[in-house]
Parts: sequence; structure tokens; C-alpha cells
Amino acid sequence: MTDRIELGLKDASADGCACCAVPSTTEVSVSGVSLVSEEILVAGMTCSHCVSSVSDELSTVDGVESVTIDLNAGATSRVTIHSAAPVDHAAVKAAVEEAGYTLATGQA
Repeated sequence: MTDRIELGLKDASADGCACCAVPSTTEVSVSGVSLVSEEILVAGMTCSHCVSSVSDELSTVDGVESVTIDLNAGATSRVTIHSAAPVDHAAVKAAVEEAGYTLATGQA
């Protein structure tokens, strides 16, 4: 079988596969309102309390509508920040550090 069907799982312009390339920002329009999602990687979270701490701190950053965290206990966890407009990266970094964690290597 030589014919392959492209499933769209790899973004040719990104390093790594489409689900692992970070940081990334996407814009989606819902009911005429544009929503921005930015993914960051956070090191050091190990449990639901860690997730709650990071989520609570990030929720205080101006413009953040919601936060989704994919916990990878003891490794690097993927954090998605949903907002109406891009948020200040310095404020995001400060919020993560205030919660007691760090952005993964390679993110300023």
C-alpha cells in the first residue's frame, strides 16, 4: 500500500509535531468574538494542588479569560491561556513564578 492520507497532525512550519510545538498562539472566533489561546510550558508541577496554584495566579493576569492545564506530573506541563487579546508575557512569567514554578527552558 503506497498511498498515504495526510491526517494534518504535523505542522510543517513548526519544530516537532503540531501538538508539541510550543509556544504557540492561535486565534479563534466564537460568536463574533475573537479568542486567543497561547500555550506555555511550566516545569515542576506534580499534582492537582500545583495545577490549582498556577491556574489561580494566571487568572489574575489582565485579559486572561481562562486557563487549561495538561498536567505531566514531575515533568513539563502544557498550560493554555485563553484571552480576548494577547497577554503580557512578562506578567505570565511573573504569575507562574509567584505560584512557585518556572517556565520551561527556552521560554523567556
